[in-house]
Amino acid sequence: MPSEATNRATRREWRELGFFYDRDDQNKLWKLTGSRAGLLRFRDALLSYAADPRNALKSEHEHYGPYSYLEVMTSSNAGFHHHAIEGSLADLARLAVLIETKLATARPGSTVRIREEFATDGPYALVLDLREDGFDPAAADPLLPIEENS
Repeated sequence: MPSEATNRATRREWRELGFFYDRDDQNKLWKLTGSRAGLLRFRDALLSYAADPRNALKSEHEHYGPYSYLEVMTSSNAGFHHHAIEGSLADLARLAVLIETKLATARPGSTVRIREEFATDGPYALVLDLREDGFDPAAADPLLPIEENS
């Protein structure tokens, strides 16, 4: 069982990231849960990754979040896979635009699914679970005990 200090650090990392993520291998999807502002931080992370010329080489990658299993990776083929969200820098920038466009019209409580618009051959999909403003991504982590308000 993690210490309370570890749990506090994990909550802080979720909040800094802005959204909670999980991978569902049975249904083959990556699910990101957050407020509009929080999910747009994933768009920002993609744009930042795509703008960095050091990431142009195939297999360059970056891990995100407290558990670090959300990975964005440079690849010649765009897709959502069990180990990474991948594509060329142009593909990843295009995904960022797709996310922004889809979130612009989505309402809290709805989900947005992205797959074919990004990569027709990828085995996984990306699902954005849009929550209300002020949503705490740490609250979605089932590994964290419920935080008591002091």
